[in-house]
Amino acid sequence: MFQSTSSSGYSNGYHHGGGSGGGHVSGQRLRRGSRIRSRDHGNGSNLRVSHKMMEQQQEDETGTERAPTPCTDFDVAYFHSYAHLGIHEEMIKDRARTESYRNAIFQHQDRIAGKIIIRLWKKVFDVTSSSPLDWLICASPDVEYCMLMFQVVVDVGCGTGILSIFCAQAGAKRVYAVDASNIAVQANEVVKANNLSDTVIVLHGRVEDIEIDEEVDVIVSEWMGYMLLYESMLGSVITARDRWLKPGGLILPSTATCPIIGHNAVLLYLCSCTWHLSPIQDRYSESIDFWRNVYGIDMSAMLPLAKQCAFEEPSVETISGENVLTWPHVVKQVDCYTITLYELESVSTRFKFKSMMRAPFHGFAFWFDVEFGMPAIYPSNNNTRTAFVESPNNHDTDGNQRKKRANPNEALVLSTAPEDPPTHWQQTLIYFYDPIEVEQDQVIEGSVTLSQSKENPRFMNIHLEYASNGRCFVKESVMR
Repeated sequence: MFQSTSSSGYSNGYHHGGGSGGGHVSGQRLRRGSRIRSRDHGNGSNLRVSHKMMEQQQEDETGTERAPTPCTDFDVAYFHSYAHLGIHEEMIKDRARTESYRNAIFQHQDRIAGKIIIRLWKKVFDVTSSSPLDWLICASPDVEYCMLMFQVVVDVGCGTGILSIFCAQAGAKRVYAVDASNIAVQANEVVKANNLSDTVIVLHGRVEDIEIDEEVDVIVSEWMGYMLLYESMLGSVITARDRWLKPGGLILPSTATCPIIGHNAVLLYLCSCTWHLSPIQDRYSESIDFWRNVYGIDMSAMLPLAKQCAFEEPSVETISGENVLTWPHVVKQVDCYTITLYELESVSTRFKFKSMMRAPFHGFAFWFDVEFGMPAIYPSNNNTRTAFVESPNNHDTDGNQRKKRANPNEALVLSTAPEDPPTHWQQTLIYFYDPIEVEQDQVIEGSVTLSQSKENPRFMNIHLEYASNGRCFVKESVMR
């Protein structure tokens, strides 16, 4: 059932002291606006490789490589926010997240370890056939040889280094663990404590600034923010891909091999929501109705301001599948092998919903799915392509995180949908200032645009236009 976890405009992140470098880090709860989940790249004299993190321009040694994006004060604050251990504890304790990554890494263990099976087939002659071409029959393999290639992995935004260690355990010969936050210093200690210093190399710096003098076979990164694209960390994965990934290399998470639109993709969903099924006081009661009568005093004049303060910005909360009023609509599909930085600047889509019931329409909810699939040019073990049956704008009824499939070669999916087990991403809600009453089968249509903020590209501007039963509305928010 629906429960508001941020009724005062606060989120489940942590506030960290200002400044661009080290210094005191506060553990108090963070105002939603500044909560930025940090897992981005990392420095320290005790690391095996150290690079400049905050240089404004990287020297172009070849004369052809473009200069990296300058590191802004907003970036420095973002990296600093991830130096606090609490945010990493929250992410690692999210079992759906961490176990999905671990399972995906070991599902692709042969690829990460560079394992190649060579089969020598024994010859069987069929002398009864009239055609000499039929005399040679391939029977079961007589001998198998296993050959290991030297596989290199880069972990973009390694945080504590847990995904890098999973990759080392899966057989990677070298793992570059990259993080621009000072948590990289601790990640290096974790690597040493697990006797993996010869395999895992911690690099403290931005992906845009550091140098890796070889191509990599695999990129792994937990880059997803609220509403999928909040924080703009995907840009760092794109940079790593363009700088180092070999042709045919693997990206986790990624799109899968099936080219059918909407299948096997990283998906951002939008749906309409209602809280009428919630048995507890919802945010409308807590934040709005309170002002109608305060100690016998009529303070209803505060209602417009109360609504603005309570619902102006997006809210990150956990909702139930029972709160979903319509089937979801795909806002954006991301193919990590082909998406460009330009595409991340603005995402727009039109939607058309039909209400499944008579209920108050309180707002929109966003969530996402990611899939850990193989690149299209690299076949799975049984040389098949796997895909979901549903259309991208149809509701997926599989409700158990879809981590276990009948076919072990099918790609693993991590979902943050309301009907799946909760994750630390929860769902992102856009509340209306006043709910709209809708009837069953009533059409709700409009458009949504998500764009990087001009103030800070890690923030997200949200522009919603929607109409129902002849009434038109506009809602604008900034996710800070």
